Amino acid sequence: MKKTAILAASLLATAAISSVQAQDIRLGLRAGANYSNLAGNIQNQATYNNKVGFLGGVMLNVPLLADNFLSLQPEVLYSQKGFENKPTEYTGLLGSKQKREGSVNYNYLDVPVLLKVNAGGLILEAGPQYSYLLSANNQTKTTTTPALGGEPTVAEAQNKTDVSALNRNELGYLAGVGYQADNGLSLSLRYTGAFSDFVKSDNSTYFNGDLKNARHSAFQLSLGYLIAGK
Repeated sequence: MKKTAILAASLLATAAISSVQAQDIRLGLRAGANYSNLAGNIQNQATYNNKVGFLGGVMLNVPLLADNFLSLQPEVLYSQKGFENKPTEYTGLLGSKQKREGSVNYNYLDVPVLLKVNAGGLILEAGPQYSYLLSANNQTKTTTTPALGGEPTVAEAQNKTDVSALNRNELGYLAGVGYQADNGLSLSLRYTGAFSDFVKSDNSTYFNGDLKNARHSAFQLSLGYLIAGK
């Protein structure tokens, strides 16, 4: 009985693999831009503006139905996220007035696994996403004016590429719509977000604690191309 079950499972697996192969697995490329910012309970939120960054990588489309109506599409993407510091004055420590300028860039490797519906060219897609922080670059300059007056002081970010205060692993989600032509060329508008904060919970000094409850958030506009199979 056990041998029969193993044989049946083997035959089903072989049939499934053969079916997927016959349905034309396609490798593809994607490139575009992120329009990113931060979500969550953020202190001095008015000082954090949207930022444009690069997005690009590869994808693999695996049809689940013979007519390509439904497919599974994992992707591996290099993704620049972050924010711009809007030069807006806010109240800092001991009543001092502070103003930040510059930007912060977070470079991620994003791996979304999407369930994709192709309804006559109209694309609907959604799924989970794992992200790994590759590096960061903090180009922030802070101007501080004492509460009782006096000359303002200017300080630039120290350890600009230090990521020790950040969670490097992140789980999130992605959902989007788009259009795909018969030749494999597509245009996609997506939204991606995170389930968890990207600053470590025990760190209260990163951006003076403003971002301890912050999560990454981005709209993505990109072109994709699925290379035709044999």
